Amino acid sequence: MISPRINSRLCSPKQVVLLSRATAPIFHTTHFSVVGYTTGLRAAGAACHPRQFSTTTPTQLRDFFPSKETTYIRQTPPAWPHHGWTEEEMLAVVPEHRPPNTVSDWLAWKLVRLCRWGTDIATGVRPEQQVDQKHPTTATAARKPLTEAQWLVRFIFLESIAGVPGMVAGMLRHLESLRRLKRDNGWIETLLEESYNERMHLLTFMKMCEPGWFMKTLILGAQGVFFNAMFVSYLISPRITHRFVGYLEEEAVHTYTRCIREIEEGKLEKWADPNFQIPDLAIKYWRMPEGKRTMKDLIYYIRADEAVHRGVNHTLSNLNHKEDPNPFVSDYKLEATGHKPNPALKPTGYERQEVIG
Repeated sequence: MISPRINSRLCSPKQVVLLSRATAPIFHTTHFSVVGYTTGLRAAGAACHPRQFSTTTPTQLRDFFPSKETTYIRQTPPAWPHHGWTEEEMLAVVPEHRPPNTVSDWLAWKLVRLCRWGTDIATGVRPEQQVDQKHPTTATAARKPLTEAQWLVRFIFLESIAGVPGMVAGMLRHLESLRRLKRDNGWIETLLEESYNERMHLLTFMKMCEPGWFMKTLILGAQGVFFNAMFVSYLISPRITHRFVGYLEEEAVHTYTRCIREIEEGKLEKWADPNFQIPDLAIKYWRMPEGKRTMKDLIYYIRADEAVHRGVNHTLSNLNHKEDPNPFVSDYKLEATGHKPNPALKPTGYERQEVIG
């Protein structure tokens, strides 16, 4: 009798049973006892599913949020098509931390650490699964790895929150531009695109795992609190808010880097399998080439996106939010040729004199 420990609060009873199947070892016949639900499985039956990990059935995965068929419209392309990443750009991303230089920076950093602590509790991370607390944003080794189930729950929870700041900031800057009867100098588009990109991360993971009622309730409550907190915070101090988001994205880069490490070390057997199928949604959005469509490749793409958000928000925090143009969408003068900033490769963000002068 094998009794895998699964947090039943994060999934519905039906999903708990399906989750037990996804994590079943390959034996001829195995019996499970999971939170009061018992089921017998055969290895052949468990191995025949094309997707080796999920809390929903394969058919539900493909049609979790299908496009509605209409008489005339064939498809709706994304509002912000992804520019794609080269392998060199993705491999160049590393976890890094911008040391707090002011009291407001320190406050933003501590708030992110508090959010990280709450997320660890909500997603069932145990002490032995945590990294070195002396270097929480850069250390990626832990005594015990997270499971595929824990990673997916963590990804879905984090991405459901990460899509909020850009939308709030973009909305408030849009309204401010209308009130002041002045241009925004390119900030709105970048902020809304960031929010859109985070939502695409969420939709990708939603194709792989359907949360249970507890997780949905948790997301609903967290989003309500986080949206209002970001709204008030951005009205009071956009600089502190962007610094907070920059630190939040540092955590995201760290999270995905650790996941990549555990896949490479073979600790996540399902995801390390080259035959594991990632959602078609991800392949189309990131324009992933043939031969580069494994779960590890997907995490590399998402991590590169988070690195951009990290660099962008740390940089925006260093600028004059009322007057300075957005350096990431601006055309530079001839004497600054080759100086156009790349936020993915600037983990701590650009200082104002580096991009504005």
